[in-house]
Amino acid sequence: MRGKKILIFLGVAGAYYLTPVATAVSQPTNFYQGKTITIVEGREPGGTGAMRVQAAIPFLRKYIPGQPTIVAQFMPGGGGRKAANHIYNSVRPDGLTLGNVGAGLIANAVLGSTGVEYNVDRLILLGAANGSAHYVFKSVAKLGLDNIEKLRFHSGLRIGAQTVGHDIYINGRIFAWLIGLKEPKFITGFSGTELDVAMTRGELDARVNLADTIITRTPEFIEKRVMNFHAILEIPRGDKHLHPIFNKLPELGTFAKTDMEKKVLSMQRAIRLAGSPYILPPGTPKEAVAIIKDAVTKTLKDPAFHREYKKLTGDDPTPIFAEAQEEALRELPRDPETLKTFNLIAGNQPLPPR
Repeated sequence: MRGKKILIFLGVAGAYYLTPVATAVSQPTNFYQGKTITIVEGREPGGTGAMRVQAAIPFLRKYIPGQPTIVAQFMPGGGGRKAANHIYNSVRPDGLTLGNVGAGLIANAVLGSTGVEYNVDRLILLGAANGSAHYVFKSVAKLGLDNIEKLRFHSGLRIGAQTVGHDIYINGRIFAWLIGLKEPKFITGFSGTELDVAMTRGELDARVNLADTIITRTPEFIEKRVMNFHAILEIPRGDKHLHPIFNKLPELGTFAKTDMEKKVLSMQRAIRLAGSPYILPPGTPKEAVAIIKDAVTKTLKDPAFHREYKKLTGDDPTPIFAEAQEEALRELPRDPETLKTFNLIAGNQPLPPR
C-alpha cells in the first residue's frame, strides 16, 4: 500500500530476555537459547529482498547455538535509511537485533545523503546473499519504444521507483543519464510489486528491475511482450547466465563515454557488489558478532539454502562474505568530483549534463 508504513512480523514471536551483555560475553554458546532475534528489513514485504531474508531465516536459526526464534520486522523508508538509522542509533547492541538493507546503505552514507544518521564505517557488516546483480531498464510496450533511438527521443518518460535513494531509484537515474533520455520524470512512492502494476495501468512508463525478478515474478512481461527491454547493467560486468532476451541487451557501460561517466558507473558497481548486507550495530560484543557472522557465513555456503533461495527468488545466490564487503567499502572512490556527480544522480535534483 502506498503512503503507509508497514510493520509485519514473520515467525513465532517471543519475549525479549533482558540478559546483560556480559552474559553474551561469558556464555556465548547458551546466550541465544530461548531468545528472539529480530531482523529489521529496510523494505516492504513481498519483494525480492524480503524473499532473500525469508529463505535465510531457517538456516540462521539452525547455525546459531541455542536455535533462537528469528522474526523479521519491515521498516521501509528512505531507501533503507530509516532501518539503518534505527539499527545504528536505537537498538540495544546485544546481538539480538540485526538489520538487512539494500545496497543504498553504502551509497547513501558515502554520498552524505539527506537523512543518513549512521556511520557506515562503524556498522558491522556480516555478508549478503546477492553479491552480483543484473539491472534491466524496461518500458511499457504500448509506447512503441522498441529501440534506443525511439527511447531517447521520447520526451518526459515517467520512470518509477520506491523512494529517492533506493537502489532501484539510483539505477533508474543512471540508466536515464547514460542512455541520454529526454527530460525524464522520476516518480516515487511505490513498492516493488506496485511499480509493475502501475506500469500495466498506464500510470508509469518505465522502471529498472532485477532481471531475475522479472523472470520469476512477471514472466508474462517477456512471454507476452508486455514490456520492451532496452539495456542491462551487469554487476560484475560480464556476468551472464540470464534469459536469452537479456543476454542480447547492450551493457550500460557501452553508453559511458567520458572518464567521469565511467567513474560514476564504476562506483555504482562497487557499491552494489556489497549486496544487501546483514548488519549489526556498533558496540555489539565481539563474541556475539562472531556467532552471528559465523551463522551468516554457514548459511550462505549451505547447499540447502541455495535451493530454498532459488525457489523463493528464482535466482541462484551469489554470496559475498563480510571480509569482501569491508574491502569493497574501503576501496570505494570518494574523490570530491565523483561524489558530487554521483550525488546529483542519486538525489532529486536534475540529472547532470553530459
